[in-house]
Order: sequence, then structure tokens, then C-alpha cells
Amino acid sequence: QVQLLESGGGLVHAGCSLRFSCAASGRTFSTYVMAWFCQSPGKEREFVAGISGSGGTTYYAGFVKGRFTISRDNARNTVSQQMNSLKPEEAAVYYCAADRTLTLVIRTTTSDYDYWGQGTQVTVSS
Repeated sequence: QVQLLESGGGLVHAGCSLRFSCAASGRTFSTYVMAWFCQSPGKEREFVAGISGSGGTTYYAGFVKGRFTISRDNARNTVSQQMNSLKPEEAAVYYCAADRTLTLVIRTTTSDYDYWGQGTQVTVSS
């Protein structure tokens, strides 16, 4: 029902920055909690960052330590991730996810999200 299309991943050197985005279809985007997850080979999909429907609340995984910023533009049905000072271990496929349940909580488990993007590859060279 809702399609999420990611773009902007790529290859960067350790210590550099990258920004990527997710565009959503539909007319109710502003009601969704949106989040970014990452997954590397052999690992479980892991929460990275989330943002409330209005954009007024954000929540980040502890390893981010102020280096990442999630934002959204509801007029354009997009959510973005700015990642600074990237580390090699943060190379992964990053997935955009949408929670349509009108929750007041930014949830951190994959089963709580209803729609997923196809993933965008982030490669960090040392």
C-alpha cells in the first residue's frame, strides 16, 4: 500500500559524511513514525534513528553519539539521514521504515514497522 524508495547511499572514507533519503507514497505520511535501520552481513537488523510524525521528537541509538541526524519534510513525503564522522563498522545496508499505528512512541524493533524500503548501501572505507 505504501511504497518507500531510498536513494543517496554510496561510498565514503572513514571520517567523512553522507546523506541519504527515503520518499514515501500515500497521503498520510505525516501520521507515521519514520525510522532508519541498518543491517550488515550476518547481523540482525538494528535500529539507528527514529522521528515522530510531526518531526518534533527524535530518538537515536546509543552508538550514534550525536553524529547522525534524522529529519523529515512532510510536504514532500520524505525522511532523510545525515551521517557525519562515519566509521568503517557503520558500513551496512540502511533501510527506511514506517510505523502507521499512530503511536506516540518511537519504537526500535523491526516487527513494529509496517512498511520498508528496499535498502540503500553505505560503504565506509578505512
